[in-house]
Amino acid sequence: MVRALVGLGNPGPAYLLTRHNLGHWWVDALAAEAEARWRSERRWGVETAEVVLADCPLVLIKSLGYMNESGGPVRAFCAYRRWSAEDLLVAHDDLDLPVGTVRLKRGGGDGGHNGLKDLAAHLGSGFARLRFGIGRPSPGAPTVDYVLAVPPAAEREVLIEAVRRGVSVLPLFLSRGFEVATSRLHAPVSDEEGA
Repeated sequence: MVRALVGLGNPGPAYLLTRHNLGHWWVDALAAEAEARWRSERRWGVETAEVVLADCPLVLIKSLGYMNESGGPVRAFCAYRRWSAEDLLVAHDDLDLPVGTVRLKRGGGDGGHNGLKDLAAHLGSGFARLRFGIGRPSPGAPTVDYVLAVPPAAEREVLIEAVRRGVSVLPLFLSRGFEVATSRLHAPVSDEEGA
């Protein structure tokens, strides 16, 4: 059973709207929808907010540190709450998916994602993932510059809509399980609208 929703990203206004912060976009959207307030938990190095979705009490988590060091703070907070990796759903950007694609996944490798790599090093890789596709940079362009860039307006709108889809599927995920939510989320958008 999922008890916490972790959004991966980098702290501070300079990174707020970058592609790499899509995990933060998602948990921020959930907090805003629930009118929940973020609270700094400096003892563990995280920010948290509490929400109730589909009758499930959940804790939203953002590390106060940088992406590649997010595992330690998340592990420290989870140890305090006596949670394991299996209690987490982790949201993150994904270079291997086209822009605007949203996918649920159980476990797996880190795909070169530094936030996932650090989380897995501290917690193991048993957490579920909500993957937000950002596509890849042009051939020869540095990946780091691409993920840390603010996307142009048209792409930003596509990503915001992807975050909305990620928010809207969560109650289904919590109430009816991984397979049902995955089937809905992975269906073509026109099928979702008609459902």
